[in-house]
Amino acid sequence: MRRALRKAAAGVRGGGSPFGACIVRGGRVVACEHNRVLQGTDSTAHAEIAAIRAACKALGTIELSGCTIYSTTEPCPMCFSAIHWAKLDRIVYGARIADAQRHGFSELTLSNRQMKKLGGSTVRVCGGVLRAEALRLFARWAAQPDRRTY
Repeated sequence: MRRALRKAAAGVRGGGSPFGACIVRGGRVVACEHNRVLQGTDSTAHAEIAAIRAACKALGTIELSGCTIYSTTEPCPMCFSAIHWAKLDRIVYGARIADAQRHGFSELTLSNRQMKKLGGSTVRVCGGVLRAEALRLFARWAAQPDRRTY
């Protein structure tokens, strides 16, 4: 999780938003990315999607079973779906969707636990890990005069 937080902080320093994600398998970091929505003018370039793409490429497969994704913020429905389809075993996140909403991001209010239940996903969900640090990242981002939400 700390690597995801550092990656998100680097993204914020580069003019991006406060989101980062790392994928780990067997104790080894496979991919670690930050959100590039604004930099790449791509609304799908969330940190989790970028990390899944990088992990699939690094491992030469579209299936990421045996992997855990660490995300600074609870994955949105698009990212949760991608995590499910890539067959990651577990999601560990810090801040909640509601925290991103409070900072102006237009998040859908469907939580990962709700999506898991409604969709019958087998992915395990663990929230609130290093949440205070993730919230500090939001505060750092919010202090920037040129910040942008989407």
